[in-house]
Amino acid sequence: MATAPEHFAPLPELDIRAMTEADVPAVVAIEVASYRFPWSENIFRDCLRVGYVCRVAAHLDGVAGYGIVSTGAGEAHVLNLCVQPELRCRGIGTLLLEDLLQRAAAAAVDMAYLEVRPSNTAAIRLYQAFKFEHIGTRRGYYQAPDGREDAAVFKLALHSRRAGND
Repeated sequence: MATAPEHFAPLPELDIRAMTEADVPAVVAIEVASYRFPWSENIFRDCLRVGYVCRVAAHLDGVAGYGIVSTGAGEAHVLNLCVQPELRCRGIGTLLLEDLLQRAAAAAVDMAYLEVRPSNTAAIRLYQAFKFEHIGTRRGYYQAPDGREDAAVFKLALHSRRAGND
């Protein structure tokens, strides 16, 4: 896996913890700063309400990033993973994704899936570093300025993570 440049030191005192209602405004601010078509505050609140695994990377100055995964029927779906733009390349996304996948594996999930914009090469590199494999395309999945954009679909077998933790 690639390492961050030297001038991007990891944040001290970083804590991966459960997202709370109080975190939602900071999470929405990161979402809005990161995407042209961001999730709404209500979507994040719904994720908390229905019991999805919602995690934040918190540091002394607030929320640095967040991740959300749903689990059910032996599968996990990484729904959202994002880091503050000015804090990227410091390993925060890696820590969040590792936490989400560990929690999914502990819930007896066998397979994790996610969608990503093909233009999001940084995210794709992260997923490939975790050994996610590209398995297909969802046509017109994302809203885009000129209509719709496809999504690349990735999967990861989690049984080996579970076996490694026993």
